[in-house]
Amino acid sequence: MPRSATVNREMRERSRERILAAALEVFAANGYEAASISDITAAAGVSRGLVAYYFATKEQLAAELLDRWLDGIAGILTIQGTPDERLAGIIDGALMAAATTLHIQRLAISLMMLPTTHDVFARVEQAKSDRLSLVEDAIRDVFAARGAADPAVEEMLLRATLEGVTVKLAIYRETFPLEAIRRRLYAGYDLPAPVAPLPIASPPVDRLRAK
Repeated sequence: MPRSATVNREMRERSRERILAAALEVFAANGYEAASISDITAAAGVSRGLVAYYFATKEQLAAELLDRWLDGIAGILTIQGTPDERLAGIIDGALMAAATTLHIQRLAISLMMLPTTHDVFARVEQAKSDRLSLVEDAIRDVFAARGAADPAVEEMLLRATLEGVTVKLAIYRETFPLEAIRRRLYAGYDLPAPVAPLPIASPPVDRLRAK
């Protein structure tokens, strides 16, 4: 009995998701530049032709993953509450994302920073420009509501700080005291201390060392 259109569509979607998951694992293990389509097909357990059906190039795979990462950032648009509660939610959301999605965070960082891949990041960022502007404006609105003299600068400083935390966490995952950093960020913005720690492992403050 022939499969229905719905079943075929679901199978195609599962195959596409499996390819994307494999690509993320391969990029994380080998680095974007060293990764090959052959590596990704092997990791996904699919044919090269099936990968090519969905993604003609390695760049398209990376762009799709980066696109999803940028969509994740837009999640802050759903945070409700007072300006202080929204700022705390932005900080916590960024720290949780950094700790729980390190593979995609590392890929995004590498695409941003490597001269050979920066254009990939720039193209995806430009395609998401309108949505990213909404995110930036939402953060600026929080700072404006808190009485900041220059909300735009405050937004840029917060993003730079959180992105720096993400970089350090990607390098020093075993020794980065994320909870202590979170509490220091709260204090720096005169937010009430967190009631409970984030539900992720966080070592005590000592020294940052790669392991």
